[in-house]
Amino acid sequence: MEEPEDLCPLCQGARFVRVTSDPQDPRFGNPVPCECARYEPPEERSARLLRYSRLGGMQRLTFDTLVKSGRTNDPRLQVQYAEAVAIAERFASHPEGWLILTGPHGAGKTHIAAAIANRVIERGEPALFLAVADFLDHLRSGYGDNAEVGYDALLERVRSAPLLVLDDLDAYAQTEWAREKFFQVVSYRFNAALPTVFTAVKSPNEIDDRLGSRLADPTMSQVVELAHGDAAPRYLHIGAMTRERLAAYTFADFIPDGIGLKGEPRRSLESAYREALRWAREPQGWLVMMGGNGCGKTHLAAAIANERLDAGDRVAFANVADLLDELRAAYAPDAPRRYDQLFKALVEAPVLVLDDLGAQKSSPWAEEKLYQLLNHRHLAGAFTVVTTNKRIGDLEPRIASRLADKDVSVLREITAPDYRTLKP
Repeated sequence: MEEPEDLCPLCQGARFVRVTSDPQDPRFGNPVPCECARYEPPEERSARLLRYSRLGGMQRLTFDTLVKSGRTNDPRLQVQYAEAVAIAERFASHPEGWLILTGPHGAGKTHIAAAIANRVIERGEPALFLAVADFLDHLRSGYGDNAEVGYDALLERVRSAPLLVLDDLDAYAQTEWAREKFFQVVSYRFNAALPTVFTAVKSPNEIDDRLGSRLADPTMSQVVELAHGDAAPRYLHIGAMTRERLAAYTFADFIPDGIGLKGEPRRSLESAYREALRWAREPQGWLVMMGGNGCGKTHLAAAIANERLDAGDRVAFANVADLLDELRAAYAPDAPRRYDQLFKALVEAPVLVLDDLGAQKSSPWAEEKLYQLLNHRHLAGAFTVVTTNKRIGDLEPRIASRLADKDVSVLREITAPDYRTLKP
């Protein structure tokens, strides 16, 4: 989160201040425009509010671009979705209390939440939109000496925002530290009765008692449940690994001792095979397999994907170079899959395989997208398999840090040569 230059000493760039800090005062929690915003030109105010909002590419997610009956042919679900949109529009016209949007992935929660923020900004009022995982990551970075925004300033900015939208509430509970810090924000906003929108897969009664009791408080919150009629695909592939091709890669077809291998190359291949088989049967954290072309790492990754599909999981399998090409193409207006939909599908996949990391043409944009994807899944502890022909130290430092995290990842290096060159 970048700080604007020449901050106002009264509002620190927010352009609003609190009427009173006395919680007993009925005006407690109410924001009013700061003196520095009184003579601000409309176009400057609009641009500033959008910067403050952190909406980024979600500026296009408005009520006008929303399909108000949802993306289903089920009349019952169409009515349910239309009612949810109507509730959200009423909230956006007069934000008061809390609005909780719950439902499965792909139900449209994030679009509705972003539409609320955009509507408020159109009216010339401030709104802050944050993914919960991103917020917690920024908060951690605030402890650093070189942090763009210090921990205290960032925490105050979020907990005191006139309207706060927190997307993907399910990502908050990965560590005790995250739970505690997030609860501090929620508790502050609850006590101050500050307008807040949450999106979550789980309903409030499925969340831990402290947080759930506030989210479900009928005097503060309105809970809106969403559903969609189209089940998410069991298998998503980006690149050449179609479901048909994937079926050919199994543990039964893998030769763990290689073709006439001896010594360290054989031991490394056998170790990777055993670890991949163990992970496939009982996934835990991340599995990172390193090695040259043709050493067997993609076969093992695909075998894991087959095993998890057979166990009933949804799996996404992406070749990294193809993934970056598709993410770039997804920005086009006529793209079959929009960027946010594709990125969200990968972030939320129960099992994600990223094949051939490091073989792609590197650019700042590519590195940033890969970092964002891996960071989301690292914070969530989501089951992830990565193959790479690079040593960890040769990868982008932020990405390398996540892959090498011993609390999350198991690393296996395969020193076996290209099996294609060993065939008779």
